[in-house]
Amino acid sequence: MIENPYYSPEFHGDYDVISIGRLDLEEGGSIPDCQLAVTTWGELNEAKDNAILITTWFSGTHQIWREVYVGPDHALNPERYFIVAINQIGSGLSTSPHNADGSNADLAMSKFPKVRIGDDVVAQERLLREHFGVEKLVLVVGGSMGAQQTYEWAVRFPEKVERAAPIAGTAQNTPHDFLYGEALKEQIRSDPGFNGGEYASNADVEDGLKRHAHIWAIMGFSTEFWKQEVWRALEFDSREAFLTGFLEPYFTVMDPNDLLAMAWKWQRGDVARHTGGDLAAALGRITAKTFVMPVDEDMFFPPRDCKAEQALIPDSELRVVEDVLGHLGLFGVAPTYMPQIDRHLGELLDTKV
Repeated sequence: MIENPYYSPEFHGDYDVISIGRLDLEEGGSIPDCQLAVTTWGELNEAKDNAILITTWFSGTHQIWREVYVGPDHALNPERYFIVAINQIGSGLSTSPHNADGSNADLAMSKFPKVRIGDDVVAQERLLREHFGVEKLVLVVGGSMGAQQTYEWAVRFPEKVERAAPIAGTAQNTPHDFLYGEALKEQIRSDPGFNGGEYASNADVEDGLKRHAHIWAIMGFSTEFWKQEVWRALEFDSREAFLTGFLEPYFTVMDPNDLLAMAWKWQRGDVARHTGGDLAAALGRITAKTFVMPVDEDMFFPPRDCKAEQALIPDSELRVVEDVLGHLGLFGVAPTYMPQIDRHLGELLDTKV
C-alpha cells in the first residue's frame, strides 16, 4: 500500500466505503475484503423500487456524475429517485492495487489479481441487495467502462434491470479498441520508474503517466476537436497548453497500477462469455428497455460498433449523442451535451416497462 492524497474526499467529495466481504474472482483467486466506495443521492422509498445505479468509467469516479449529471434539473433527479454510484474495483477509491491493506495486503501493487467487469457487477449486486435491500433497479447507466458494466448487468441479471442506458461503450470490446488499451498501458509500464509495479509513489512514474495522457489526447478527443481548435473554448491558447494544463495534470496524480487494473478489464469486456461466445444470444437475454447511446465523434467506441450491438437487443433504441469532443465528451464540457443526455434519459425513465 502507498499513500496518494488524490484518492480522498478532498478531491472526490463525500463517499462511504462499504465492505461486501470476500469476493471470488472470475479469473481465479479472491479479494478477501472487497470494499466499494459508494455515493448516494435522494431517498430510497419504502417499496425500495426507485433505485438507479450509476457505474463508473476508466479513471473516473462518482464525482464527475455529482458535478455534471445528477441534480433536480437533470433526468437523474434525486428528488424522484434514490441514486447510487458505485466506484469500480481498481478505481483508487474502492479496493485497488495502491490501497490494498489489512486482509488485502497480499494483493497490493503488482500482486493485485485480474478483475473482470463481471466481478464488478457481482460485487455491486451484492452491495445493493445486502446493504440497501434493493432487488430491482429502475435504471442502470454508465459511460465507457460504465457502459460495459451496464451491459453486464442487463445480461447477467435481466430480472433486476428495468431500463439500461450504456453511454459511449460496447457490450463486447473490439480488437481495435484492445490495441488502444495496449498502447495506453505500455506508456506506463515502459517508464523505468514503474519498477515492475513496485514504485514508491505515483510521482516515480510521472513520465509514463504523461505519455499515457498523450495517447488520450490522440484517441480520447476526436479529429474534429483538434481541427476546430475546440480547446480554445476551454480557455487554452495552444494545443501544447491544453496538454500540459489539462490532460497531463489529470493523469499524473493517479496511481499507475490502478489505471492498469482498470485497463486490463476494459480490454476484456465481453458479455458473450456468458453464452459461449455468441454475442447475439447474450444480448438477446436483455429484457430491460435499453437506449444505446454512442457519441457520434467517439474514436474508442464509434457509433457503428454500438449500432451493430443495439440491433441484437430486443425492443431497444439507438440514441446518438452529438459531441465534437468525441469520447471525452463524457465529461460534459460542451454546453450541448447534457441537454441531449437528459432528454434521452428522461424519455427512457418515462417509458413504461
